[in-house]
Amino acid sequence: MTKPPAVNFRQLDLNLLRVFDAVMAERHLTRAAERLSLTQPAVSNALRRLRDTLGDDLLRKSAGGMSPTPRAQALWPAVREALQKLEQTLAPQAFNPALANTSFVLAMADATAAELMPGLADTLEREAPKVSLRVVPLTTRDPRRLLQEEQAHLAVGYFPAVLADLTARHQAGEVIGFAHQRLYDGQYVCVMREGHPLARGPLTLDRFCQARHMLVSFSGRPFGFVDEALAALGRERRVVLTVNQFFTAGQVVTQSNLLTVLPRHFVRVTGMADQLVLRELPLDVPTVHVDALWHRHAQHDSAHQWLRHAVAQAAQRAFA
Repeated sequence: MTKPPAVNFRQLDLNLLRVFDAVMAERHLTRAAERLSLTQPAVSNALRRLRDTLGDDLLRKSAGGMSPTPRAQALWPAVREALQKLEQTLAPQAFNPALANTSFVLAMADATAAELMPGLADTLEREAPKVSLRVVPLTTRDPRRLLQEEQAHLAVGYFPAVLADLTARHQAGEVIGFAHQRLYDGQYVCVMREGHPLARGPLTLDRFCQARHMLVSFSGRPFGFVDEALAALGRERRVVLTVNQFFTAGQVVTQSNLLTVLPRHFVRVTGMADQLVLRELPLDVPTVHVDALWHRHAQHDSAHQWLRHAVAQAAQRAFA
């Protein structure tokens, strides 16, 4: 592997890093130029100079824009965080929720939104009447790309593989581009309709595996953490229906003999609790830790800090 050339930081034009940050954010030269109030040739020239300095292509032309190299992806979190720290030090702009008309995008599952959004709606009404929140579906257990490309400001969910990877990278001394905060712990239960044949008597592992199941899967993959736990025991269940929303699963269960697995706390806010029977799972599954995850380029932004605090407060109120 070719070692990148040594960089003389004292001779590095820091304006090149501003251009690099804009092109990485936009993935498009023209949009980056508009963002910086520069011409496209000026942006191209700055990017060329930085490429020469670092000995890497950084961004290559692709269909519809620019694609970053692995070196660019590794550099960007540290560059963006440093630029934002510098900007806030030299020209601090404190976020005033009472006056701001900012719009935030949150990525979360419907069960999470059902718990957090009432508290967040109350916070907006009391503290930030002109601020708006937009919730988009969480369709993956790894939302890092969504956050890096600024399609969402904050992702809230169960991200065990992501947190394990971030911990491993931190222990290896790598620059970590994401931060997280634990919001609450959840417990999953087996859910069935009132009058289901398994609603009476013990729900044994054999009866659980022999039943017909519906799985909630954000990605559509018909294999979840319950199936992983069953596989560790040398068992499996029959998943005959896969949906991507917890509300849909609850509605289907009330009208069928399918079993599903839902967050215990979610059932009480569905409006269907009186039609459902909750049973403890007949196997051990990991505790579900629900975390807020964000890109470190927003770490010191006062508006984003307010958002994270508001989400944490909503979680605390929901699970008090």
